[in-house]
Amino acid sequence: MAASKTDQCYEILRKGIMEGTFGPGHRLVIDQLVREYGISSVPWRESLRRLEAEGWVDIVRHAGAVVKTFDTGSWEQTMQLLARLEGYATALSAPHLTSDDLDHARSLNREMGRALETFDPARFGLLNREFHQLLCSRCGDERLSTLVDGEWTRLELIRRSAFWYAPGRALASLAEHDGLIDLIEGGADPDVIETAARRHELNTVGAIHEHERQLSEVDAARTR
Repeated sequence: MAASKTDQCYEILRKGIMEGTFGPGHRLVIDQLVREYGISSVPWRESLRRLEAEGWVDIVRHAGAVVKTFDTGSWEQTMQLLARLEGYATALSAPHLTSDDLDHARSLNREMGRALETFDPARFGLLNREFHQLLCSRCGDERLSTLVDGEWTRLELIRRSAFWYAPGRALASLAEHDGLIDLIEGGADPDVIETAARRHELNTVGAIHEHERQLSEVDAARTR
């Protein structure tokens, strides 16, 4: 069954936001989209309302739709929830992950390291999500998997920004990934794995807070 015009517009916009074509603060002008893609204005309006409901854009009176910028508050709330959901899913999944699964996880982590070396945040973000999805993939709870996936989708754009917003966090996350694999491979207690997976997510929150504190101190010093 062919996708509707609204679905087509939604996918174009969402992909553009995810890949950075429409970056934070970018104004999405319907007339311009109509000219560029040859699709009438109504499907664009409907897809923008859907993106607004999902938290990807803000629709501002007299200004139109604007891609959301980094929001530490809402990002942290979602990260806190994801930490708990993903920690539990990883603990449930751990006993069922095969040696091939763990080899693939290590391979993904190495690829993420190469993405860091070439300063490719988009690739890093995709590989990072694939890594976490793999560690949760055998949890055996379809509803839990849906919840985890939903929070990842919500975070995809702002999470990718966060790794580069907090210098050094991306590199530290790779070491934590290796530690998680070691715990799973060694047959660690599920509670230990859950705690480690949850702490991994929350460490990013801590890194963001620390970076913002340092920036505030620099700003305060400049105004003295």
